[in-house]
Amino acid sequence: MIGFIGEYESTLDAKGRFLLPSAVKKQLPEGGSEHFVINRGFEKCLSLYPMKSWKPIFSEISDLNDFEPKVRQFRRYFLNGATQVELDSANRLLIPKNLMGYAGLEKDIVLVSAVNKIEIWDKNKYQQFFETFSPEAFSNLAKDVMAGDKKNEL
Repeated sequence: MIGFIGEYESTLDAKGRFLLPSAVKKQLPEGGSEHFVINRGFEKCLSLYPMKSWKPIFSEISDLNDFEPKVRQFRRYFLNGATQVELDSANRLLIPKNLMGYAGLEKDIVLVSAVNKIEIWDKNKYQQFFETFSPEAFSNLAKDVMAGDKKNEL
């Protein structure tokens, strides 16, 4: 399993390319680490999946029942804009214009680890996200997410 950690700032050039930080590149799996799928995230950000992370997700989505309306709706939204990208010789990735528009990316971006993928945020939107989230709200969220059934045992 791939597991990313860290938060890294980068800058988009006029063509929509950014340099993949070496600290992220070092965390990629051996072999085939130049190929990715980028698509819309659940929030107004982008998700960058190394191919090794993308393939099992795509396989699972492919196995869903196409006769279920919710499946078709989910597939359309989740796969909408998904694009295969690869590192160029200068270790840059090109973000498609439609995805840049979705996430509101202009120049300064933040690459954020999200277990098996990297989220790409507009720097200002990312900072706003944390400014509106108090330590108490984070503590409550952590309790709800991490405690699960154990929260009644405390």
